[in-house]
Amino acid sequence: MVYDGSGTEPYEADIGINADSIEVIGDLSSATAKKYVDAEGKAVSPGFINILSWATESLFEDGRSFSNIYQGITLEVFGEGVSMGPRNEEMKKDRNNYNWTTLNEYLEYLTEQGISPNVASFVGATTLRIHEVGYNDRPATDQELQNMKDLVRLAMEEGALGIGSSLIYAPAFYASTEELIELNKVAAEYDGMYISHLRSEGNKLLESIDELITIAEQAGIRAQIYHLKAVGEQNWHKIDLAIAKIDSANNAGLEISADMYTYPAGATGLNAAMPPWVQEGGFNAWRNRLQDPEIRQRVLREMRNPTDDWENYFYSTGPDRMLLVGFRNDELKKYTGKTLIEVAAERGTSPAETVLDLVIEDRSRVETIYTFMSEENVRKKIRQPWMSFETDAASVAPEGKFLESNVHPRAYGTFSRLLGKYVRDEKVITLQEAIRRITTLPASKLKIQKRGALKEGYFADLVIFDPETIQDHATFSEPHQLSTGIIHVFVNGKQVLENEKHTGETPGRVVYGPGKK
Repeated sequence: MVYDGSGTEPYEADIGINADSIEVIGDLSSATAKKYVDAEGKAVSPGFINILSWATESLFEDGRSFSNIYQGITLEVFGEGVSMGPRNEEMKKDRNNYNWTTLNEYLEYLTEQGISPNVASFVGATTLRIHEVGYNDRPATDQELQNMKDLVRLAMEEGALGIGSSLIYAPAFYASTEELIELNKVAAEYDGMYISHLRSEGNKLLESIDELITIAEQAGIRAQIYHLKAVGEQNWHKIDLAIAKIDSANNAGLEISADMYTYPAGATGLNAAMPPWVQEGGFNAWRNRLQDPEIRQRVLREMRNPTDDWENYFYSTGPDRMLLVGFRNDELKKYTGKTLIEVAAERGTSPAETVLDLVIEDRSRVETIYTFMSEENVRKKIRQPWMSFETDAASVAPEGKFLESNVHPRAYGTFSRLLGKYVRDEKVITLQEAIRRITTLPASKLKIQKRGALKEGYFADLVIFDPETIQDHATFSEPHQLSTGIIHVFVNGKQVLENEKHTGETPGRVVYGPGKK
């Protein structure tokens, strides 16, 4: 049964692939081929598009992309605020001595190493700011802003999809609305898109959506909200108001959309539990400040109190719902999979003090899962016709180095959870509508060519799965478990998954945005 990505009823047909493309869809019973794949009783769809991926470096570790290929993903999209280019000489020192400078040079270098999925990227507003302003809390000068705009122009002409921002994090937090409008005006010249982790997903969620709409309107650009959510129980009611704002903007002629992962918990670092002012200057400056007794007391006071001035995940989530999952320091890895309140009790310090101490001792932001959303809101979001989906995670595997840390189960299960739990079991939306949302919808928003649909002449990125058995298995306590039910996956005509076994093929390519010359 062919689910072509349009959202219409599926139909029965054969599909003929020649080289990297779909040559014919129809009755091929009398045709001959080098290889036949029997998909009788199964669903055939376009490859799934992961509109927010953090596989930027994990694909160097393992290009096979196990956790994502096993849930049908054939395109990874990077760039939530931070992108792998452009980089100046100072920035190159932070990235394992890789020598690329532009974003496109990184993408080409990555595919040259051999990867199974396709890749694409936004240029990160955070990266642009670091390139010119550094980690300082101040406005860009006129010259710095012009330099940033020139960098956007270069990135768009090389194939970036648009501009991505992540405004709760330092130093992105320091950028003004006006700065973002100016950068997006350049991206709009190339028909790019603006996509943003909002300045607030909690107490000032609605105001932050207003900011995104203002940027879209004044820059003349399509805009999308990364992982739309209402953080903290006191804000759960705002999801209805947020949806209404987006619908109103679209009715007024703008193009506003959103994406999500299919879980009531998010994941980021302990930096989201501390005020942005203490993080000015980069990680080392932040870590040093946390060791100053006077500054330390101020940070602790701010963490323990509600505020509208910054996104306080410590207060909105609570230490009993903060799960610590990623440490660099071997001596701290014993805390992996424990809640903050459990670790604090074990160490004999308050939860807030424990947050500061762990960042200092681990010399990292410490990867953390925050359970701060409502399951009812997850279903409400899934029902929205403009909602796409993402893992917001690295591409990992249940083996080797990846097992040294836990991950959010979304890394292994976002898409299969959508199709299993929410489509088959709970019937929140139909299967054909779900397929549209993870294929044609994001492809059309990103303005990428000849992908995201099953059509003759399109690239042969496709998935064959069993709608009756597709299932996620990753959990918060045992996340390193592959999804099942995806039987075959093709990328650019090459089979990367055959009978639920990875073939080792690495046909992934760079997918370019509309500005590519």
